[in-house]
Amino acid sequence: MTRPPQHALPPERARLASALRELRTGTGLSLAALATKTTFSKSSWERYLNGKTLPPSQAVQELCRLAGEPEGRCLALWELAESEWSGRAAARPTDPPVPTGPPVPTDRADADAGTAVGGRGTVMAILASVCAIAAGGLSVTLVLLAGHTGDSRPSAPPASAPAPRCRGATCEGKDPIPMTCGTHPLTLASHRTSTGARLELRYSAECRAGWARMWSTRIGDRLEIAPADGGTSRPHTAEITDGIAAQSYVYTPMTEAGPGATVRACFRPVRGGSRECFDARV
Repeated sequence: MTRPPQHALPPERARLASALRELRTGTGLSLAALATKTTFSKSSWERYLNGKTLPPSQAVQELCRLAGEPEGRCLALWELAESEWSGRAAARPTDPPVPTGPPVPTDRADADAGTAVGGRGTVMAILASVCAIAAGGLSVTLVLLAGHTGDSRPSAPPASAPAPRCRGATCEGKDPIPMTCGTHPLTLASHRTSTGARLELRYSAECRAGWARMWSTRIGDRLEIAPADGGTSRPHTAEITDGIAAQSYVYTPMTEAGPGATVRACFRPVRGGSRECFDARV
């Protein structure tokens, strides 16, 4: 398969295409076989895997199912790419710039060991339930527009989004993407660590829950989120487990946070720095 030079693609789409190629390799299917097992044609898959065209979210979900991988992080990558493709990224100054340079190598991706979101068992970290998340709206309208052909660039952002699947305490420890809490998130606070990692505290008013995300990280870096007052909730953690996650957004599971609550994110670098924490009030 001929691939366009990756530097010619926006970084968001290049990372998504790379993740999809890894998934497809994991299935062991040819493009023709992929077409017979999905609702998308061989030529469409060729464009999606090369980054020539942004795939619809349905294609991402179908490939994840075939590869036997959780779809959360792949959908997070898709959200970033769709935001760039549709122009919504430029319209949202609170969204951070996507890192363009390779992170310093070390060793690890975003594991869901108990409460972390991610891990190679999750493709591949990014490919698991980033991979963080600047989630935009997923809707039937977008699937129909960008949809089965995958060739039409959406002319406008989706007008509506699915209702959240959890709220408050029922969101505790869950992934914001499949819970549809990442469709209209707020950035409560940002922080740059001494090692160069970028951190954000994110919040969904609809779900009354927050989470933290990181990028420009190294394998082995860890990020956790918890109520600032300690509360009864244990911290939820994300960890960079491989190179795919290190090049993408990785985010923690959610913690309940109602209006007026204060949440805290703490970053633990694998080396070269000490634990760093920052707070934000909802």
